[in-house]
Amino acid sequence: MTGFDELEPQTPELVRPYVITKGRGLPDEEQLSLITLVTAVADHQQRPTRLSPEEQSLLELCSAGYLSVAEIAGHTQLPLGVVKILLAALTEGGYLITRPPVQRAPLADREILEEVLNGLRAKFG
Repeated sequence: MTGFDELEPQTPELVRPYVITKGRGLPDEEQLSLITLVTAVADHQQRPTRLSPEEQSLLELCSAGYLSVAEIAGHTQLPLGVVKILLAALTEGGYLITRPPVQRAPLADREILEEVLNGLRAKFG
């Protein structure tokens, strides 16, 4: 006969995202997109505010250097929405610095490229 030890659940206990985020809503997409880069402020360890375990793990992860929001979500295995909410709260608290993604460069004008090509052909044959 099997013992009661074998009947224990095999998965870890589930903590609802609402509890982790303390009921806060999602930030704007302009504030935190998937490719927004995030890093910890240099003096984040001197702050007296108490952080949740999830916030503390995000802060430790970000202290290694710049990571994108998508990378942070992948490392923590938390839902993307939860990660965005926690990162927004840490940014507002002064623990994190965010850097928006670099804007794409405009495409070069076709006429200018043709003039350059014609000039190169004229000079080098």
